[in-house]
Amino acid sequence: MDNEQNFDAIVIGSGFGGIYMLHKLRNELGLKTRAFEKGGGVGGTWYFNRYPGAKSDTEGFVYRYSFDKDLLQEWDWNTRYLEQADIETYLNHVVDRYDLRRDIQINTEVTSAVFDEQRKRWQIRTSTGEAFTCRYLVTALGLLAKSNIPDIPGRDSFAGRMVHTNAWPEDLDITGKRVGVIGTGSTGTQFIIAAANMAGHLTVFQRSPQYCVPSGNGPVDAAEVAETKRNFDAIWDQVRNSVVAFGFQESGIEAMKVSEAERDRIFQENWDKGNGFRFMFGTFCDIATNPHANEAAAAFIRSKIKEIVKDPETARKLTPSGLYAKRPLCNEGYYETFNRDNVSLVSIKENPIERITSNGVLTADGVEHKLDVLVFATGFDAVDGNYRSMNLRGRGGRHINDHWAEGPTSYLGLSTHGFPNMFMILGPNGPFTNLPPSIEAQVQWIGDAIRHVEHSKLATLEPTRQAEESWTKTCLDIANMTLFPKVESWIFGANIPGKKSTVMFYMAGLGAYRQQLEAVRSAGYEGFALDQR
Repeated sequence: MDNEQNFDAIVIGSGFGGIYMLHKLRNELGLKTRAFEKGGGVGGTWYFNRYPGAKSDTEGFVYRYSFDKDLLQEWDWNTRYLEQADIETYLNHVVDRYDLRRDIQINTEVTSAVFDEQRKRWQIRTSTGEAFTCRYLVTALGLLAKSNIPDIPGRDSFAGRMVHTNAWPEDLDITGKRVGVIGTGSTGTQFIIAAANMAGHLTVFQRSPQYCVPSGNGPVDAAEVAETKRNFDAIWDQVRNSVVAFGFQESGIEAMKVSEAERDRIFQENWDKGNGFRFMFGTFCDIATNPHANEAAAAFIRSKIKEIVKDPETARKLTPSGLYAKRPLCNEGYYETFNRDNVSLVSIKENPIERITSNGVLTADGVEHKLDVLVFATGFDAVDGNYRSMNLRGRGGRHINDHWAEGPTSYLGLSTHGFPNMFMILGPNGPFTNLPPSIEAQVQWIGDAIRHVEHSKLATLEPTRQAEESWTKTCLDIANMTLFPKVESWIFGANIPGKKSTVMFYMAGLGAYRQQLEAVRSAGYEGFALDQR
């Protein structure tokens, strides 16, 4: 095509992954690189998710890049957790610090990426009508990016404002309004706490009651920031070799090996410290694997709900009965929010939504809940949703949907058979951790792999079918050693009607994952077919 623009590499996305990948490819490897961003600015998840209460549930001192020690030292924080605006500002700072903005094309969605086998290049088409080619394609599409809106009858009839939390309009002010929210996951719990302080009345339509622990959020003084910065080398060494990469040392104690009194003391200590991952992985080593240990943790949280929530019927509706085996949540006063006079709870498992009306939401008991604003905090078609909605085709014109007909797969969470020189950041079956440290490990590995292809005068690097199948089995075997597959959760795709429940994460931890990456690299990219030019 005459008007094609040719690049060495193209990156799709400009969140944590896309930004660092662009820096790696252009500034460190010297490749001609362009990044495309469908949003109106950089930040990825933290550009789009602007709903009231949006923040990271990872402590701020490890929710950042660590690849540059100067960058680590120059950026301060004043609260334990970072709000959306703080993270967006930080990512913009990184973009400008490394002069990346000139090579990020915003308001541009990649609609098609097709591998040309004859030229051994990727053909890229965008929403702006432009055409590009590249040798290396890196997808940084985001783990949680494709919104999931349930198909509820009457959705088009609502006369008020209806929004998904992933697309919060700048002009939407819910102050004093009658607000309804569907969903009580990580986003939902954050929004509910914030909205209760703003709305005239908030109606929460709960699909599943949640196990939540306090976040322990609060101010961080300059002395604590300075002390953390002095210890960053040790902190990041621990993070990179840990399981969940949240900046705490995971427990090595089995829950049932201590007395009930000692268990409760440890649970209380970590409840007071705050953070969901700390409560699940920092208390005992087997909460996520041993049903008895899991029930002990779940029972402790249930006792807290009963203690906190004043109305017994509301407390009953808020109390989960099953396994504590979803991505662990933390917040600032979720259960306490339901003691407010302007907050009401509807359990839609007990009292389903019949339809959306022009005035609000009609439930099975015949009550029409009148609303000015209806908010969907219903999550995402996670991990592979954004891939499937693109015209993404590899060898032989095979669409990614056909390759992933039985569920999304990869080799190392980084690449997939039949799609040469395509690398994924946070692709299927990557690590289940705090994301920035995992993103860094993946970007660094991808950079090394591309450097190897360039220096060795290779044409393409592509995982073998056997390597991909073996990695998928490894991820499945590890997941089946835990309790996570035993509950319906987005981390296995169970939140999307018709989507096959399948393993989508490597659950052995970041330290083990990094060892796997290094083993493959040091063995000359074992499991990859290296095609000569």
